[in-house]
Amino acid sequence: ISFNCVDSSLSSLKNCQSYINTGMDIATHVALDLVESFNDAEDVNSMENVMLEYAAMDRELNHYMRAIEETVNQIKRDKPENIPDLKYLVKEKFTALESKNSDSDLQRNEKYVYFKDQLKDMRKQFRLQSDTNDNDAIEQIDEDIAVTQSQVNFICPITQMEMKKPVRNKVCGHSYEENAILKIIQTRKQQRKKVRCPKIGCSHDDVKESDLVPDEALKRAIDSQNKQ
Repeated sequence: ISFNCVDSSLSSLKNCQSYINTGMDIATHVALDLVESFNDAEDVNSMENVMLEYAAMDRELNHYMRAIEETVNQIKRDKPENIPDLKYLVKEKFTALESKNSDSDLQRNEKYVYFKDQLKDMRKQFRLQSDTNDNDAIEQIDEDIAVTQSQVNFICPITQMEMKKPVRNKVCGHSYEENAILKIIQTRKQQRKKVRCPKIGCSHDDVKESDLVPDEALKRAIDSQNKQ
């Protein structure tokens, strides 16, 4: 049995998955734009619903591709004399996978988790600016202190300079200048050694490139502070 057509279909489905990922990236940036512009929470929440819809599409697509792959592998193992009903077998496996769906599946989607983390950080970073508009002159002193403390978080623990392209470690939550941490990882890799998180006091001792994600919220906060 030739599976060339099946392989071609799987390739097309994987392309669809890349479109979903792009859509989730765009939705994340739009949500961060809304927070930065101090838009209503309702507008931001609508983007979260969009993210959940994308996560559901991604889950369904993953289940369908898995159903196809498992069906093909089963046929290759069993080597039946007669050509089986591929459509029926795939649908049967797909239905079984979908029956186990739960809301928690969507909330564990990697890009949705990133969206929630960045949104939380963005709100925290820009809350100071929002509060400044409502504070009296007496409260402004405390506000200035808070801003100064916030600026400390803009400093890379490796270069000791303000970050221009921060990335965050998904494991320990600390951020670094992208080029600086990647250089350390590459050097340690050549030495066959693990990389300890450069943040003082952090116990995480195995920083990996795959654990690093762009810290868009922090970058926006730094850019906004510099504009002011």
